[in-house]
Amino acid sequence: MMNLFTKTLLASAVTSATLSSAYAADPLQVYGKLNVTAQYNDVAGDSETTIQSNASRFGVKGAFDLGNNLEAFYTIEYEVDTGDADKENFKARNQFVGLKGDFGLFSVGRNDTVLKISQGKVDQFNDLAGDVKNVFKGENRMAQTATYLSPKFSDFQVGVTYVADGDEDQADENGVSMAVTYGDSGLKKTPIYAAIAYDSKVKGYDAARATIQGTVAGLVLGGMYQQQEKIDSGVSDNGYLLSAAYKIDAVTVKAQYQDMDSVGDSWSVGADYKLAKPTKVFAFYTSHVTYDSGDVDDSYFGLGLEHKF
Repeated sequence: MMNLFTKTLLASAVTSATLSSAYAADPLQVYGKLNVTAQYNDVAGDSETTIQSNASRFGVKGAFDLGNNLEAFYTIEYEVDTGDADKENFKARNQFVGLKGDFGLFSVGRNDTVLKISQGKVDQFNDLAGDVKNVFKGENRMAQTATYLSPKFSDFQVGVTYVADGDEDQADENGVSMAVTYGDSGLKKTPIYAAIAYDSKVKGYDAARATIQGTVAGLVLGGMYQQQEKIDSGVSDNGYLLSAAYKIDAVTVKAQYQDMDSVGDSWSVGADYKLAKPTKVFAFYTSHVTYDSGDVDDSYFGLGLEHKF
């Protein structure tokens, strides 16, 4: 029944996107990306080759002008796993509705916490084997959230996410995620982006995170420091991430290292080649050590293609 509902919803969205609406202030936008890699993975001594999807996605979003400087907006997004043997391969991503005005914006639904959002673009290997989520806690997309983002004041912005105790990942406790950011995470409007964020009782962890990224002579440098504590055990860890990227014409070369005390560390190198604005080919290598596995060195090598629409 759920699969039928999902198919019907997506079919309706695609159909609606082809029609001009008499009511929408802006046309409904269909968007997404396909990111697929051919990979060689050596994990815990076992090796395999895969053709795998890396958070490929499909979504619709739109907005409606309510007048008096007030706007309603919404997003419905699904992950599509092209490498899953199960043909019913949709997974919910951000799905929310909200209001935007002079007060800022407010949204409710399934959403990333503001701590997760605060990392900006410091993770140069997002959605791949070197993703920060494989070492750091706090990369949370929660099902039952209410989020407020303030207007920007001199490039500063404040955000709060409330996570209801009814969320099955909350163990019957309310959670709060808070962040203060400065600048443009895309580094197009400001040369520096910085953020501090804190999670209280979100998905079983307290976490404090500081992030900074900037451009120096064409070199994009980033860093992140985090303290995290598992609530039920009291186990506390400190960790950091360092990243760099440099663009040479259509090629961007990049590198990243991250470490968390008792969890593990990883380093990654790679390069992207832009074929056009929405399309790139890329390659990467990641080495990851998980300390509780007896310091086993897992490695991943991939060649991929990404197209955004």
